[in-house]
Amino acid sequence: MISRTEITIISDNKKQSAELICNDENISITLKQKQQKEKTYKGSDFYKCFGKLRSDNKHIQFLCKGSKINVHPSSMSSQMSLGLNAYELSLGKEPSLDNLVFIFDYEDKDLTNEPIVQREFYYKWLTNEQP
Repeated sequence: MISRTEITIISDNKKQSAELICNDENISITLKQKQQKEKTYKGSDFYKCFGKLRSDNKHIQFLCKGSKINVHPSSMSSQMSLGLNAYELSLGKEPSLDNLVFIFDYEDKDLTNEPIVQREFYYKWLTNEQP
């Protein structure tokens, strides 16, 4: 199944819209922008595809939850939603369903195009969450 999601980006210092085309048969995201060539990114889930997409487009700021430093899927959320849902984590706190977010929902704070920064936060969260 193919789904299309419109997101807000900042490119050339201007807020614009872009379309993400998600294909759940081959787990891929295609970035579609005005006057730009489309490019497809594959991965084991959509969160990982989106990470590859952001890493490859450092000149674009993607204004969505999946770009937020403290957003990371759990194994279960990755399997259940193919990575479209992830947890917005807080250091020292266990997440609840209230912290589950759709990775393409709008967000404009604490963003990164570097998946390694998100992984580093996740590992920091893991080590701080001792009972």
